Parts: sequence; structure tokens; C-alpha cells
Amino acid sequence: MSSNSLNNVHDHSHHDTETSEKVLFGFWIYILSDCILFSCLFATYAVLHHATFGLVTSNTLFSNKLPYVLIETFLLLISSFTYGISKFMLLSNKNNKVIFWLFITFLLGLSFVCMELREFHELVIDGYGPNKSAFLSAFFALVGTHGLHVSCGLIWMLLLMFQLKKHGITSITSRKVYCLSLFWHFLDIVWIFVFTFVYLIGTL
Repeated sequence: MSSNSLNNVHDHSHHDTETSEKVLFGFWIYILSDCILFSCLFATYAVLHHATFGLVTSNTLFSNKLPYVLIETFLLLISSFTYGISKFMLLSNKNNKVIFWLFITFLLGLSFVCMELREFHELVIDGYGPNKSAFLSAFFALVGTHGLHVSCGLIWMLLLMFQLKKHGITSITSRKVYCLSLFWHFLDIVWIFVFTFVYLIGTL
């Protein structure tokens, strides 16, 4: 191989590494901005927690929902584990198994979103919609924003599975799997705070 060819390979490899670092840095900035967003929503909920307008309180609202929400929590935590398996398969260069475990993760995340939508629907039907009190507005805003993020993650996961099926494991698809992993695990951590701060403490 000529020196020019070697230089071209080196330059291409350096460019790929530089691009990957910029993408990951930008994605970490996004994750930090999401941290600020959820911090504001948690702070709003804390301030408006007792602003019930003489209607339902968190204790009344959540005391019978803990088993249901606990199932939601297990679904999301298990999905984090299955995503970890897909990353392990990525390191082993097993494309079909990466897609398989991403699909399992997708089903778990979809089940979580469906359960959350059902919970919202039942609250609205019972007359506890977001327009009834400041407490309910803050609750729907916080939990709904998290659910919206999970839904976006599911769409991203579908597109990623399609790309893996079409292009296989490349530097680009590997980077996307890693970025989605950060996003998905971040949502799991946020949900643990939601479950603890909103549902568990709310029943006290």
C-alpha cells in the first residue's frame, strides 16, 4: 500500500473518530438539558403538591395505584436490562441478536406507555383531569413529559432496528445504539425518581 493510501486511511479514521466524539459530546449536552427540564418539573410538582383546590389529594389518588405503577416500574427496569443485552450482542458483532433484544426492549417500553395512557384515561374519566387543580396539572405535566420521552425513544428504537437490518453493524449504527442506550437508561433513572417522589411519598 502506497504512502498516500495509508495517509487517506489514517485521515478517514481520524475523521470518523472526531465525528463520533462530537456527536457523543452533543448528545451529553442534550441529556444535561433534559436533566434541567425534569428538575424544573419536579420542583413545580413539589411546590404545587398541596394545591388541590379542595379536591383529591395525592394520598387518595395514589394509595390504590401502587401495585399498578409498580408493574410499570418493573417493565421499564427490565427493558433497561434487555437493552444492556443488546449492547453486549453489539460488542459480539451479532446483528440479528442485537435487533432481537432491541425488539424485546421495544415491547416492554410499549407496554409501559400503554399502561401509563390507561392510567391517564382512567383519571380523566373519574374527573381528575389536568384542568381540575394545580396539583393535577403538575402531576400530568411531570409524568406525561416522561411518557412522551419514552414514546420518542420507542420511535427511535424502531428506526434503529430498521437501520441495523438494512446496513448491519457499522460505526454509525453502533454509535446510535450507544446514544439510545444513554437516553433509555436516563429515562429509567428519571422514572425511579418519579415513582419514589410522586407515588411512594405521595401516599404518605
